[in-house]
Amino acid sequence: MRFAILTHDHPFPHWDVLLQIGETCRTWRLLDAPETAGPLRAESLGDHRLFYLDHEGPVSGDRGRVTAWDRGEIVWIAATESHVRVLCRGAKWQGVLTLRQQTDCHWHAEFTADHSVGC
Repeated sequence: MRFAILTHDHPFPHWDVLLQIGETCRTWRLLDAPETAGPLRAESLGDHRLFYLDHEGPVSGDRGRVTAWDRGEIVWIAATESHVRVLCRGAKWQGVLTLRQQTDCHWHAEFTADHSVGC
């Protein structure tokens, strides 16, 4: 399984986190930069196509542009509707990403670096 973090400029600057699960990607919008320490504010988005794991450039429907911030492989540790935990092996993110639902659409994302996991 794979993941991507895309810098997205529409409707305002943010980062999209895509986590492959089967033939689709669970997706969240990070409102704080991925390199920020501590919990990051996040919003759940609808599932995205696998296409976006590799895509850079314009997004259909005049929804801005995306560029890759990081990409790599993931290992799913836990997955429910309100809690996700994955081991990330990317160029920048190597460690565990935990996403927890706070309210209907608000989530907290927290990344714990562990460079021993390697790529």
